[in-house]
Amino acid sequence: MGVSDNSRGLILAMLSSLFIGTSFILKKKGLKRAAAASSATRAGVGGYTYLLEPLWWTGMIIMIVGEVANFVAYIYAPAVMVTPLGALSIIVSAVLAHFILKERLRRMGVVGCVSCVVGSVVIVIHAPQEQTPSSVQQIWNLAIQPACIFAAAFLIYVAATMSIVLALVLYFEPRYGQSNILIYLGICSLMGALTVVSIKAIGIAIKLTLEGISQVAYPETWVFLAVAIVCVITQLNYLNKALDTFNAALVSPIYYVMFTTLTIIASAIMFKDWSGQDASSIASEICGFITVLSGTIILHATREQETASMAGSITWYNGDPIKSVEDAHFILLHDADYYE
Repeated sequence: MGVSDNSRGLILAMLSSLFIGTSFILKKKGLKRAAAASSATRAGVGGYTYLLEPLWWTGMIIMIVGEVANFVAYIYAPAVMVTPLGALSIIVSAVLAHFILKERLRRMGVVGCVSCVVGSVVIVIHAPQEQTPSSVQQIWNLAIQPACIFAAAFLIYVAATMSIVLALVLYFEPRYGQSNILIYLGICSLMGALTVVSIKAIGIAIKLTLEGISQVAYPETWVFLAVAIVCVITQLNYLNKALDTFNAALVSPIYYVMFTTLTIIASAIMFKDWSGQDASSIASEICGFITVLSGTIILHATREQETASMAGSITWYNGDPIKSVEDAHFILLHDADYYE
């Protein structure tokens, strides 16, 4: 007997998580090397010297391989199977960050990670079953149907998403981007949800084309491709900023939680399959969201404890006295190698 489609999807999804989790660490290491070797502006404040760092490109290539594997996994297996396996990337990156980057993950941080993973898995398991469209045109029609408010829900979602992204980029990032991890990761996750929807459309187009039903001539295929490219570039830019500014052991789980949650919402709205949910599934999803929220709060609390501990244990930095938690917080953000 040959390997089933679900088995292929399972293997590809697990490999994808391994590659993506590893890429977080390699890119973080590359960003730190670039910052140490050059006096130019760091990525966290708009610099691009990391583009000259081979280790960053190694991480970038590995991430691309992981994303391609994940993309193909969605073609072979349902999203309800593929998406939860993304939690494996959190475990991979947290373990590698502990040993390679010396970014200690405290006990409560572990609890927070576990809560985030458990909550996300519960959400995905009880998410509405997706109705797979049979063509790119059918997906396009699902997105733009103007018959009623519900049918136009995805257009409303896209408009709301782009409005929030613009607000984050133009107003919140210049003011709070260096101190609030949710700014950068919010942009990544919001754009990432749109990426997944576009990638699914492209995947269906490729699969149908390989089966002899060409989708190349349809302009909708190229629109989805253009949207995916723009979203991916935006994601990578702000993910680099997040990795360069914050602890990788925090970036990975929070990004996973936000990305997974928004992807489920976007996919459900796009494919109009929230109807038919029973009370048990809805209750399970609410519990999943509460668990995710709790895990995120624990992760933030752990970071604040680490900052406070740092302020109490370090009295001098580069010849200057440490006078406040704010000073320690600046060092933690901008010189992670100092405090080990």
